[in-house]
Amino acid sequence: MTTSPAPRPRRAALLRAVVAPAALAASLVLVPLPAANAAGPAAAPPAPTEAGPLRIHDIQGTTRVSPQAGKPVTGVPGIVTGVRAYGSVRGFWLQDPNPDDNPATSEGIFVYTGGNPTVQVGDSVLVSGKVTEYYPNYAGGSQSITELTGPAVTVLSHGNPLPAPVVVDTRNIPGRYAPPAGPDGSIDSVPLNPEKYALDFYESLEGMLVQVKDVRVIQATDKYNELWVAADRQDQRSKRGGVLYESYREPNVGRLMVQQQAPVSQQPFPVANVGDELTGATTGPLDYNQFGGYTLVAGTLGTLKDNHLQREVTAKAGERELTIATYNVENLAATNPDAKFAELAQGVVTNLRSPDIVALEEIQDNNGAKNDGTVDAGQTVATFLAAIKAAGGPAYEWRSVDPQDGKDGGEPGGNIRQVFLFNPQRVSFTDIPGATATTAVGVTGAGAATALTASPGRIEPTDEAWTNSRKPLVGQFSFRGQKVFVIANHFNSKGGDQGIDSRFQAPTRSSEVQRVKQATVEQAFVATLLAADRQARIVSLGDFNDYQFSPALAALTKDGVLRDLVNELPETEQYSYVYQGNSQVLDHILVSPEVGYAKYDVVHINAEFAQQASDHDPQVVRIKP
Repeated sequence: MTTSPAPRPRRAALLRAVVAPAALAASLVLVPLPAANAAGPAAAPPAPTEAGPLRIHDIQGTTRVSPQAGKPVTGVPGIVTGVRAYGSVRGFWLQDPNPDDNPATSEGIFVYTGGNPTVQVGDSVLVSGKVTEYYPNYAGGSQSITELTGPAVTVLSHGNPLPAPVVVDTRNIPGRYAPPAGPDGSIDSVPLNPEKYALDFYESLEGMLVQVKDVRVIQATDKYNELWVAADRQDQRSKRGGVLYESYREPNVGRLMVQQQAPVSQQPFPVANVGDELTGATTGPLDYNQFGGYTLVAGTLGTLKDNHLQREVTAKAGERELTIATYNVENLAATNPDAKFAELAQGVVTNLRSPDIVALEEIQDNNGAKNDGTVDAGQTVATFLAAIKAAGGPAYEWRSVDPQDGKDGGEPGGNIRQVFLFNPQRVSFTDIPGATATTAVGVTGAGAATALTASPGRIEPTDEAWTNSRKPLVGQFSFRGQKVFVIANHFNSKGGDQGIDSRFQAPTRSSEVQRVKQATVEQAFVATLLAADRQARIVSLGDFNDYQFSPALAALTKDGVLRDLVNELPETEQYSYVYQGNSQVLDHILVSPEVGYAKYDVVHINAEFAQQASDHDPQVVRIKP
């Protein structure tokens, strides 16, 4: 759960960030939201009686920022194309049925009412109000939404035909994602080129009715009742129906989030997995939000076609193969429901086939998020081990090192850490005393006598690279008389990074700096082990929170001390996590040169499904030490 670029509160905060431009030099203004049942801001202008001089395309202009931002406008005409009457961002979408001939100027706009809108879809209206630029996450780099706020609305007639939606598909989505930024690093004031750049294309349709037809689901329905579809069939497809995130240079251009206008209490939202389809037409205004960028807010949803995606089961291991797995169990605590333990245990026993060693990430202390100084996780692990046994698995034993309270990041009070599970009938753990939360594990001996100074131990836990982040846990194991060193990792999250749809291009990946430092520290430790014994068998695995092509993974594999096994999979299978419609690699298993034989598998049981035991897919490798 610590992998997403930002925490995931909904737009229910009591403040909206509204920036009046003047080349975006104005100060940030925080405008309180009215109560949910309010009619709207109190200082509304008089209700318009005739059309004013400006049309929506005049307000939207040819850049992301309105040339009228901060100014009052009167009598803006249009047809109501959608209504949002729930949540904290209530209002309606307005579209001019008489467009201009400039493809860069949108004909649609959102009218923010604050309270429940009194208009209906198909109403012909005049709106007076103030033009504002609303940034869902200004500090985080989000783009803005041009809106009319504090509105006064006059309804002229009902039941009017809606403007024809723009069909968004491979034929009109540009192949390049983002335009070059201006001198300030932002694309806000850069003229839109909707025929060349995907972000410009979507911005030119902001607030307008758009439509996708017969589209594939590329991210499952989440708890906020939204999913992602592939509007462009040319984005690189994964083996199971998603789209692959393959480099920073080429983001997938056709990803669109889909929400619906109707509350789920009135209209259930489809529960879809990756590879399912929304057949027919899905139509609604094009919105923007900080959690997904451009979003189709559907008034009409296509019909869900189930592709019957199945959870994978890894191949059976041979008697002489040592199996080692990694699984981020998403803030598992003793206080969680039994059902979560049972589902995770089923994944270990059935889908991973009860590996000999399992490195777990995000094991919380015994009382979970309760922030009372507790760091012991014995109850959490014991509950999980019992669930594994109940699912038909082995009687695992476990090893870990308790962190200092509040020093390892994650959910406040949770004290997440990595834990080794191992099957004593198959592999033995070499216990070497001396570990504490702040004691750095070292290497002693040489050649076949090489050993850790503490097992389990933590790698350089006081190094600033690990500030407010999990420290790597290393353990020494023995399998069929052969020594194996295993490092369980959980690098710092992507929190604070600017999104790929950011107004800043290229977006800043600020969290990457710390992961590179972490990778550098761990690479040095691995190099020390290999200097003592060049034949050392080392497996480093876990949630590295970064991609196979990232600077962090380059730093970790420097000088060939480790090789990243995900690169040895077919390209269409290289992913363990799905975020904003991108199937991507965040979890890795790496091995030292002496581990030549390595059969590696990402076992897809979570990330592509609406029903998840965790947000990560586990991974397993079979080696012959």
